[in-house]
Formats: sequence, C-alpha cells, structure tokens
Amino acid sequence: MVTATSKELIQILRTTLLTAHATRAEEFRTLSRELHLGLGWHYLLDLIWAAEQIEGTTVLDAGAGTGLMQWWLAERGVTVISIDREPRHVSRRLRARYNVQGLHPKDHVPIRKAALSTLRRFPGPRSVASACRDLALGEPRSDAIGTVRLHQADLDDLKEIESNSVDSVVSISSLEHNPPGRLPVIVAELMRVIRPGGKLIATLGAAKDGDWFHKASQGWCYTEATLRDAFGLSDDCASNYDQYDELFQDLKECAPLRNQLAEFYRHSGNNGMPWGVWDPQYQTVGVTKVQE
Repeated sequence: MVTATSKELIQILRTTLLTAHATRAEEFRTLSRELHLGLGWHYLLDLIWAAEQIEGTTVLDAGAGTGLMQWWLAERGVTVISIDREPRHVSRRLRARYNVQGLHPKDHVPIRKAALSTLRRFPGPRSVASACRDLALGEPRSDAIGTVRLHQADLDDLKEIESNSVDSVVSISSLEHNPPGRLPVIVAELMRVIRPGGKLIATLGAAKDGDWFHKASQGWCYTEATLRDAFGLSDDCASNYDQYDELFQDLKECAPLRNQLAEFYRHSGNNGMPWGVWDPQYQTVGVTKVQE
C-alpha cells in the first residue's frame, strides 16, 4: 500500500526534487536499470513528484504504456489497472517479475507473438538472442510479485472500469498527447472512477503564455488557465506558475538530468532531445485533483 497526504495543487516540477528525495530518485534509477526501461529526459522529476502524491492499494495508471510507474507500484503491493489505447508487448523480463494480467486476451500480446513481432521489426543478432530466450522460457508463472492488470481503452471511455472503484489515478506525461479541448472530457472520465477522497495525479507539459504543440514529442504544453479549467481547480488552489522563468532556467542547467540522458535519445532526431543534445523546450507541471 502507498500512503501520502496532499491537497489539490498545480506545480511546475522543481529540479530540487532530485536532492530532496534522493533515495526515491535512486529507487527509480535502479528499477529502470533492472527492467531495461529507459527514462524520458524529465521522467525522474515526474515519477518522484507523483510518488509523493499517490495513495491506496488500487491505482489506475492512465496512458501507462510499459512505463516505470506501474511496475514501481506493483513492487509495493499495489494492484495496478494499466490503461493504454494500444495492446502492450510486455517483455519476458517484466512478466517473470510481475503478475501481468489482462482484462481481455487482446489487452496483451503473448510472449511467442511478441518475440516474433520484435524479430520482424528489429532484425539483428541482439533481437534474435532476446527472442530465442523468450521463446525458450515461454509464458511465466502467474504467481510473481505484484499485479499489473493491462487494459486497452481510450482514456475518455473507460466503460469497463466501475465508478468509484480505484483509490488513485496516476498519469505520467500521457494526458499531454491530447489537445486542450479534449482534456476536460478525459479528466472527467478519470475522476469518475476514483473513490471519494481519492486523487488524480498527473504530469503534463507546461506553457507560459499560450497552449502550444511540441512536435518532436507529440505533446501539448498547457497554460495555467487551461489546466485550471480542464481539471476544475478552485481559484485558491496553490500554484507556482509565477516562477515559470526561474524554474525553467533551473531545468536547463540541471546537470543530473543532462548527464544521465537515456541512450535512446542519441539514436534519433524525432524525440524530445533530438540526437541526445540537451536542450529542453518545455518543462513539466504536476496537477493533483481530489475526488469529493
């Protein structure tokens, strides 16, 4: 079970999270290495901040993909309902460590099919070795630690998830892949499934003067006004958007994030850090909304 205490807030994420929560930061770095899941350039801030807000024993991870948060929660005995619009190719490494389920057969791809798909997409010695290992091991036992229940669905239509059925909803850098006009509909649907007193905890891209689309990462950056409206936050909800410029400068000068940039950035110019050059074009903001 994860426990936390916080009220509604809207907070651009400070780089000081890395030092203020150094132990938690190392937890995520270690898990990232163990699971072979690279971290997005700002994800360590997102994960640390969100981890401090999440509470309960049943958590819905919205737009989870194969991201780290769901596995970190499972390590702590939380039952995770992992939602994504696409079926997941969950690696044998993850299936061996966690109890990975699906609400429906289509929600996850069997090991054999996933291995063959990987070979077709990424032919080469490393892929062949990985696929052969997975095929030889087969499907893992279902009594591994932690439970992650995969479900394929759009976030604005969670009809198979009962109302007031989860303690918290967390979303790490996922909701930003929706235009400003669609965001309120998604937030309303996510809030529907949270029990009274529970929270929606989300990280998104922040914008100072106007909503804009960051093409390289295919994500929107939202102003404070847009986020307040989309999440239905009260006028007295705490915010630090007045420190936007100062916090952005701190981010640009953050050596720990710059020096630990994931290797996958260096292999493409079509991502948030093209060809691995440290040059943040936006910063992230965390929003906490409490279900009444």
